[in-house]
Amino acid sequence: MQSIVPLATPWWVNLLVVVPVVPYLLSRKAKLRLGRKQLLAAALFGIAFGFVEAAVVVYLRAATGLWPGPVEKVLVSVPEKLLKIETLREAATMVMLGSIAWLMVQSARERLAAFLWAFAFWDVFYYVWLRLIIGWPASLLTSDVLFLIPAPWVAQVWFPILISAVTAVVIWFRCAKGR
Repeated sequence: MQSIVPLATPWWVNLLVVVPVVPYLLSRKAKLRLGRKQLLAAALFGIAFGFVEAAVVVYLRAATGLWPGPVEKVLVSVPEKLLKIETLREAATMVMLGSIAWLMVQSARERLAAFLWAFAFWDVFYYVWLRLIIGWPASLLTSDVLFLIPAPWVAQVWFPILISAVTAVVIWFRCAKGR
């Protein structure tokens, strides 16, 4: 049976635990001006985009013969050219999530909160879709490559899901509802 590995690698990935604090700090003086319709639209985008990302990973792993397989094997077995493309795809994902936030609201603090909101749904549903499509991850204790920029981030699946879920909850309760 797998055990909980409390720390991600590289060490600085563990600093992500402060992400849920960001929307709280952004809303100390005044609630975030994100309405329910805006939050719903951004959540739907995140959920749908999580499926697209999951499909890309399924195709990539199937095309390289690394499905199923341990995450460590993926990092050393994927051709360097594909890893570069995957890194650029991840950067494009951040641009798309940021674009949604940019279009949703006017102020920088709301844009950051909207980005984190959409990111949280994208991140959680990426794993939900993978589980539904291919039965992976086997558990929340399964290791995964979370991100490749600037270097591979590796942690158990519970780590990004917990941070994203807490971030979404904080944003929900720090927003002025309505609209």
